[in-house]
Amino acid sequence: MGEDERAPRFHERPTALIAPEGWPFIAAATVLTALAFGFGAMALAAVLGAVTVFVVAFFRNPSRGLPGDENTVIAAADGRVLAVDAIEDERGRKGLRIAIFLSVFNVHVNRAPLAGRVVSLERGGRRFLAAWDPRGERENVRLAMELELADGRRIVVTQITGLIARRIVCHAKVGEWIPRGVRYGLIRFGSRTDVLLPPGSVATVKVGDRVRGGASIIARLGAAA
Repeated sequence: MGEDERAPRFHERPTALIAPEGWPFIAAATVLTALAFGFGAMALAAVLGAVTVFVVAFFRNPSRGLPGDENTVIAAADGRVLAVDAIEDERGRKGLRIAIFLSVFNVHVNRAPLAGRVVSLERGGRRFLAAWDPRGERENVRLAMELELADGRRIVVTQITGLIARRIVCHAKVGEWIPRGVRYGLIRFGSRTDVLLPPGSVATVKVGDRVRGGASIIARLGAAA
């Protein structure tokens, strides 16, 4: 499967060691820590310092080696595999769904599991249920990015908010070609990422497995029809 040369190429972001979306939170936590220290509230300063370290860790954005070939599906996020099953979504799309739960201690930058052209970005949902709650699949605030592969098949990568996640960031735009493994967005403070693959895809992970975005192989595509 080759790149669609007619489509503009997506430029990977974020690429900095700390995702830019985190700097306002890091700055605020640092200032509060400094103020507490300056006023002699050492216990409070220690707590706020720990919060600052946590926020820095939350927005970390490590580089990852890319395993496998163009038919190898890589994890779109760090975390624990929550579901591996055959489903039909609300738009009637059928396939193999692999869901990953991201705790607040995981890297929250999302990566493209396969290369493809962005054909749609669909937002939905209004609630912020716990990411492991089955109702969250359809009711939580989410963003579904549908990619058309070079052979015409399509996959869907869905960023889903969780109990304390309140914002989804997606830098990709409709029409862009997004290479496999590139970083394209993130979800703030606890979340879930689902990948819906074409029928015939074979999972290489099971529920409970720990995966790393951009580095862990989660499935292989079946032969195109």
